[in-house]
Amino acid sequence: MDPIIAATHADPYPYYAQLRAQGGLFFHQGLKLWVASSAKTVTAVLVHPDCHVRPTHEPVPKTIASGMAGKVFSQLMRMNEGERQRCPRSAIQPEVALIDGEEVNALVGARLLSPDAEGLHKAMFLGPVCVVAALLGFSPAQARVISELTGDFVACLSPLSAQAHLDAAHAAAEQLRGYFIELLDDPDNQSALLAGIRQRFSATSDDSEALIANLIGLFSQTYEATAGLIGNALLMLIRHPQWLNDSINIDDLLAEVQRFDPPVQNTRRFVVASCEIEGMNFNAGDVILVMLASANRDPQFNEQPDAFMLERPQRRSFTFGAGRHQCPGQVLAMSIASATLRQILALKPALEHLTWRYRPSLNGRIPLFS
Repeated sequence: MDPIIAATHADPYPYYAQLRAQGGLFFHQGLKLWVASSAKTVTAVLVHPDCHVRPTHEPVPKTIASGMAGKVFSQLMRMNEGERQRCPRSAIQPEVALIDGEEVNALVGARLLSPDAEGLHKAMFLGPVCVVAALLGFSPAQARVISELTGDFVACLSPLSAQAHLDAAHAAAEQLRGYFIELLDDPDNQSALLAGIRQRFSATSDDSEALIANLIGLFSQTYEATAGLIGNALLMLIRHPQWLNDSINIDDLLAEVQRFDPPVQNTRRFVVASCEIEGMNFNAGDVILVMLASANRDPQFNEQPDAFMLERPQRRSFTFGAGRHQCPGQVLAMSIASATLRQILALKPALEHLTWRYRPSLNGRIPLFS
């Protein structure tokens, strides 16, 4: 076991406890990087100004730098610091927070789901992107295509992707960009979400390519994280079939799942200048693996962290990040996951007949059902 393999291990949490017992911040000789595993050290790294989301010498991964996926990647707020991060975030986050939950419920309810494994896959991966696309003003037919293209595009974010996947990601980025160019030129678009984002964005920038890239980023962030949240909630219900009744509070279930067994297990930060963090000296170029899932189980952060409590008091979590790069779409993701899970359970799926494996990943914990 190591901190990266752990993300898709059947039960990595005892191992995470061992990491915290080593002091919360140490250098892993095998991986040649630092590991932050306690709530205290994870917080310190996430808020430190010299800990960036990309290394200075490689702002875009070399494998995609020459294509359209790389151009989109280079402008994503989640992959930038400073004004290139603050400007799109200040435009998108406030508008996403205003989305009406009832509208989300209606959009999820309008989709035809089936209770088999294929239906679950579509509900987990394609459905959430379709909801966001509809909120931005795309038609149902366009939203279905966009959700498939987003699945191709997110391959550019994984170091495990083969060249064929990266080629598909470049093609998908081109097509997604084209869809947004048409949408932004449509005088009949009635989306309040898109209108609000455009107004806020134009107040600080006239870079339409940056706007389009970050709207694509809204899809990509929705795609995997929401799928993992829904899938891990289903796993919890499979393991606790007694909860499958009309009285369970789905919002409480998801709130605890995102803490207890989160879809994003770790992230990375790259040190850009010599600094000290929690008594340790770091040099420019050092890499820190930030163990979000481990910090969620830190007893100094949550009482009885290894107990799954639907009504947990003062629940705290790093699943959606912290500091300047905290996920701007947390409320929307939880809303879509809640509506989707309700829709799935209403179909009375035979969850006990499902098998699953975790999608190959270095940081995601996303079950694939069959």
